[in-house]
Amino acid sequence: MVFSKKPLHFIVAILIAFLPLINFANTTVDSTQVKSGVAPQAAEETQTHAEPTDVKSKIKAFINHHVLDAHEFTFTEDEVTGKHYGFSLPIILLDNGLQIFSSSKFEHGEAVAESNGNFYKINHHDGKIYKTDASGTITEDEKTGFPTNVRPIDFSITKTVFSIIIAAILMFLIFTGLAKSYSKNEGIASGAGRIFEPVVLYIRDEIAIPNIGEKHYKKYMSYLLTIFFFVLFLNIFGLMPFGINVTGNLTITFSLAILTFLITNLTANKNYWGHIFWMPGVPKVMRIVLAPIELLGVFIKPFSLMIRLYANIFAGHIVLMSIIGLMFIFKSWLGSSLSFGLSFVLSILEILVAFLQAYIFTMLSALYFGSAKEEHGHEEVHV
Repeated sequence: MVFSKKPLHFIVAILIAFLPLINFANTTVDSTQVKSGVAPQAAEETQTHAEPTDVKSKIKAFINHHVLDAHEFTFTEDEVTGKHYGFSLPIILLDNGLQIFSSSKFEHGEAVAESNGNFYKINHHDGKIYKTDASGTITEDEKTGFPTNVRPIDFSITKTVFSIIIAAILMFLIFTGLAKSYSKNEGIASGAGRIFEPVVLYIRDEIAIPNIGEKHYKKYMSYLLTIFFFVLFLNIFGLMPFGINVTGNLTITFSLAILTFLITNLTANKNYWGHIFWMPGVPKVMRIVLAPIELLGVFIKPFSLMIRLYANIFAGHIVLMSIIGLMFIFKSWLGSSLSFGLSFVLSILEILVAFLQAYIFTMLSALYFGSAKEEHGHEEVHV
């Protein structure tokens, strides 16, 4: 059965045309009112540090909270009672010895935590732990706005670290089970391993071998498989209701890119370095000019890996959360329905992006490994 697109286009056009005529129940600003006797500067400072009360500010605060790392898991919060539903994570600080305590002492960032006579507080702006006095005062630099308090060395298990541990455990259980099923069933996968076996074979046959070559690909297979499933699992975790923005964290993508950078350059052969510093087939004068450019490219490659993964995942989280927030701003059946439908479609698209970004990171890593192991014949003419 074939449906004409013209009626659908007409309905969408009508909805868009009448959208501005709908009365949204958000005409008044529900923010904290400032008394006329309060000085303008004090009023501005009060509004800056006060908890958001209007819908738009709450949505913005929620999005910021979602994309930042945290020292606890909060699934939901009762706005009436202020009760949080979730669980705390361990705080591990190196400051006058090893300080270990539960993040519940911070009372969701509202209280000062004490450990062996030391006082700590979480800064609401960046989510970092700072050393304070008993009152929990965090002073900020007048020019930069950054806190001037001392930051202890933090080894805490945050949401990001916890998610990485869970992903590592899942990968270990899945692939040890897949390996055992091979040995028990004479090379035939069984159980949950059947789902992942085609992906493993695809990475080997379509990514590793074509880009690295039959001779050297086995040396890099363990890393390529690890990086693909690691990025994929963390991307999927970020799409869950209690979403964790791990691969949208610049420090995580930086660490992954550094691993690719180190493996590429530490396992490279002499041809790789020869083509960077003294390219064959190029006039000697041009070699001197092109060598710094080629060397710069060595560092640009991991930088592009880092930014590509970070920007795509981070932007996806921001856009998706913003569209979901529009449902609470519109407060109408039409606006909320359109926002819900758009967020649903975008969520499906984000699943595709989760797989695509894992594939791209793995593919580019394989390309870099292949260039590091490429063997050039004697047919190259040296000028």
